[in-house]
Order: sequence, then C-alpha cells, then structure tokens
Amino acid sequence: MNQILVTEKLYVTPELKRKKKLYKIEFFISILLVCLLSSYYIYAEYDRNKTEEVSQEILSQTMDDTTKSADKDPIIIVLNETEANQQATDEQMEVESASRTTTINGITYSTESVITIPKIGISYPVLSETSDELLEVSVNKYWGPEPNEVGNYCIAGHNYRNGKMFGRLSELEDGDIVQIEDTTGRTIQYQVYRKYVVEPDDTSCTSQRANGKPLTFRELTLITCTNYGTQRLIVKCREM
Repeated sequence: MNQILVTEKLYVTPELKRKKKLYKIEFFISILLVCLLSSYYIYAEYDRNKTEEVSQEILSQTMDDTTKSADKDPIIIVLNETEANQQATDEQMEVESASRTTTINGITYSTESVITIPKIGISYPVLSETSDELLEVSVNKYWGPEPNEVGNYCIAGHNYRNGKMFGRLSELEDGDIVQIEDTTGRTIQYQVYRKYVVEPDDTSCTSQRANGKPLTFRELTLITCTNYGTQRLIVKCREM
C-alpha cells in the first residue's frame, strides 16, 4: 500500500505541476476570449440595428417629402426670361431642401434618391456623399450623374452578414429588378445584366463611357465588399 502511494506521489513532478498550471491559465484565457468575442458580436449587432433604425428614419422622412413634392401641381405664368430663371432656381432649392433630413440624433443627412430591390427585400435612402461614417448609416452615392439621369449612377453599400444594406447583393441574378426613386418622385426600374468581382483598386465599373463614347442611356452600378473585404462585388443594371 505504501509503495503505491509513493509511486503516485513520484508521478506528480514539478514539470507536471507546471503543465497543469499552464493548462488552467490557457483555459481561463480561452473563456475570457469567448466572452470578449461574444460581447463584441452582440455590440456590433446592436450597433448595426441602431444604424438601421437611423437609415429607415431617413427613408420614412424622404418618402414623405417626395410624396408632398409630387402632389404639388402649381399653375405658373412666366412673364419673362428672368422670372423663368428665378422659378427654376426656386424649384431647385425646394428639391434640395426636401432631400435633407434631420434625424432624432440631431444629425442632418442629404438624400438624393431611394433604392429598392424587391428580390432581396431592401429599401434604403441613397445619401448624396460617400464616407466611412455615412456608409455606416445607409448606402451612398459613389459616382456618376444625378439619379435617374443619363449616365452611370454608382451606389456603394456595406456587405453585412445579417443581410442589411448590400449584405444579400450576391443573390441578384440577370433579369432581377432594381428601382430608383429620385427626389421628384420619379421611379425608374433597372434590370440586372451582369455581376462580377474586381480588385479594390479597379474602378472601371464607374466609367461614364461605352465603346469610347459618353453613355447615352441610364445605367446603375451597385458596389459592395466580398471575400472578407479583399475584393469588390459589382452588379450592373440598365434601364428597362
């Protein structure tokens, strides 16, 4: 009996004690990392939901302003060229005013259109400028003419795993419909005709030319990240 106890005691060497202690530390660190990652994921999801709320608030106000603008049908008698120019300026100022939205967080955003993609069930205001901060709020105009005008209108958006923004853009196929409503209330439908992936520094998709000549039709280009942010997914559409 004593021999067995001595033998077991001999097995508990300093090296074994060190390894056990190391295993405990590694286990504790693993648990801590899991907790930190879980907390980060929960916070990130909360943050995305908050920005989604801001985006939808902008969308709601934009749609209300667009409806009010479209409902107006004034009778105007133009007396001379000066008055006509003044009227055009007043109308432009009215459109610009209608496209600016102040949300409950006190920030004012400039919106120039609304994009709706029925297949993937999204509808977002297109903010007039592009920045890292604005991309957190909604999709942004990246390049091109005014919405629904002749040329290549380019829109960029984040690829969120939860499907928000352009998170499901990869599901689009040739023939799918994308709608753009501008601040005048005019809605034009575009049809997907090409989808491909490029490197981050390849901006050829934003070109305003075709066969070496300026575009003579309305085109829509949607841009988002893919392959863990290492490349860009491009979806090209043309007016139906």
